[in-house]
Amino acid sequence: MSQGPRSGLPAVSTAILAMSRHLEVRDVLQTIVVSARELLGARYAALGVPDDHGGFAQFVVDGVSEEEWKAIGPLPRQHGILAAMLQEKAPQRLPDVRQDPRFGGWPDAHPDMSDFIGMPIADGDENLGVLFLADKEGRKCPPGGCAFTDEDEELLSVLAQHAAIALTNARLYERSRELTIAGERARLAHELHDAVAQKLFSLRLTAQAATALVDRDPVRAKDELQQVARLAAEATDELRAAVVELRPAGLDEDGLVATLRTQVKVLDRAHAAHVSFTSHGMRALPAAQEEALLRVAQEALHNALRHSGAEHVDVTLARRGQGAVLRVADDGSGFDPSAVRRAGRHLGLVSMRDRANGVGGRLNVDSEPGEGTAIEMEVPGG
Repeated sequence: MSQGPRSGLPAVSTAILAMSRHLEVRDVLQTIVVSARELLGARYAALGVPDDHGGFAQFVVDGVSEEEWKAIGPLPRQHGILAAMLQEKAPQRLPDVRQDPRFGGWPDAHPDMSDFIGMPIADGDENLGVLFLADKEGRKCPPGGCAFTDEDEELLSVLAQHAAIALTNARLYERSRELTIAGERARLAHELHDAVAQKLFSLRLTAQAATALVDRDPVRAKDELQQVARLAAEATDELRAAVVELRPAGLDEDGLVATLRTQVKVLDRAHAAHVSFTSHGMRALPAAQEEALLRVAQEALHNALRHSGAEHVDVTLARRGQGAVLRVADDGSGFDPSAVRRAGRHLGLVSMRDRANGVGGRLNVDSEPGEGTAIEMEVPGG
């Protein structure tokens, strides 16, 4: 191996360590993209995770501003060179992507690109994603060749192999967390069942007491009957909550407001902190926007309840123009966002910001040590 790739090994090692620090899939994807762009000295980098419908389930970029990303529009489809890399599982290195016969053009707001290198990320026969970079800085394409070198391709291949491991681990972690949440829901349902049983037992005893007092102490009997009515109302509420929480909340069936309200109720019962939800003037949004809002709310709630030591967490969802704004605020320990970035710890912030950007929205994080945290996400109308 020549001196070039050897000098890049420390950078590869740093990138691999950075990937291993993250457990959330979205954070791992963003770290891979940033590391690849810095490693190869490219102006642009992107990584797409394919879905089963000819598109991409996730798509992260680096080197493109938030404004440019919004202007570009919907996520790309699996076509052209992207599809070739997914199907052939082979790297691609092109002196000018625009001259390739498979090139199908890009949106008007898309930055113009020329030299190109792409690398599939695979785990055995499974395509986990496709990583590609464009416009190598500081080096022009040699005659008949690409600005990205053989050494660049070798480094990117090493990075892709470790990226596959990091992505697989992150997926396993998220699956484990989903199972934990499912177990928590089952436990909550069991506790609610016990609560309802206790209420019904108290209701029966109070009714028996009222029956015994009807003839000899009508005033006390009336008080006991009022207690029966109160216990019956409480038992009804508990039973309704048990039924709702046993049923998985789904955006398709329930909509965003009902889904968030149900999940907040679950968390309020499961944690010592008081968790509240309010909604104002909401209307239905496109499915992608509703899912992004829900995932950001879940991540922000997870941080607030697991890490901040908050006593109160307030979730609000309100209409703003033709779109909506989500706010998750807590009175916990807070943090310095700039210090978190410098330390390489993202607390899911990268994932949340990417979700907002992916639907043309924006994310704002307001936090200071000892002053609590407020996460606000705004999305435009559909």
